[in-house]
Amino acid sequence: MRKKIVAGNWKMNKNLQEGVALAKELNGLLVADKPNCEVVICTPFIHLATVAGLINNEVLQLGAENCADKASGAYTGEVSAEMVKSTGAQYVILGHSERREYYNETPEILKEKVDLALANGLKILFCIGESLEQREANQQNEVCKAELEGSVFHLTPEQWANVVIAYEPIWAIGTGKTATSDQAEEIHAFIRSCVAEKYGQEVADNTSILYGGSCKGSNAPELFAKPNIDGGLIGGASLKASDFKEIIDAF
Repeated sequence: MRKKIVAGNWKMNKNLQEGVALAKELNGLLVADKPNCEVVICTPFIHLATVAGLINNEVLQLGAENCADKASGAYTGEVSAEMVKSTGAQYVILGHSERREYYNETPEILKEKVDLALANGLKILFCIGESLEQREANQQNEVCKAELEGSVFHLTPEQWANVVIAYEPIWAIGTGKTATSDQAEEIHAFIRSCVAEKYGQEVADNTSILYGGSCKGSNAPELFAKPNIDGGLIGGASLKASDFKEIIDAF
């Protein structure tokens, strides 16, 4: 059975004190009422080491929002996969549409990041998805397949076991627009078929594919009920413990 996962992406929000308070509150809620899925919070780098020491890994895992495409060296301001791992984090988000768009992260750069993250024992939340323009031109399938081929389909099946795919329709991130549950299910099923084509049906059946476009407590139950949607990568709604817990409770 593949894992059900709800992951929070804090993005560039919460100073250290606020982040610690949020992590503590969420951890308390989950210890009191154990979740029926794996829960991950992906925080800014500055929070990782502190938050790692505060949370109970039986109910809450920790991830970073990015890592460098170099192992170490004279790269001022960068944070390597090894550094992320050393904080106690288990996951890293790679390929987020904001990183691709604002920081020009190409498939080749992401491939380097993927390899370094796996080499350092991190699990990867790998994001793929189309823009509004691409969706309107009915190119979502080609876009998603190309992003998989460009950065993660070189992995061995053993390495692939540490990859979770997050489908994020870029047109639905932070816009309040959400793909309908049928639209989301359709593309999740297509993504799973791409994985099956590459690695075989058994690997595809064990791959968790998360939905990442304006998912909230009100629409999570309908989305998560779909056979190919294994959870969510949550942005804004992960910044308030009660909102995030509502999404977790959809399982």
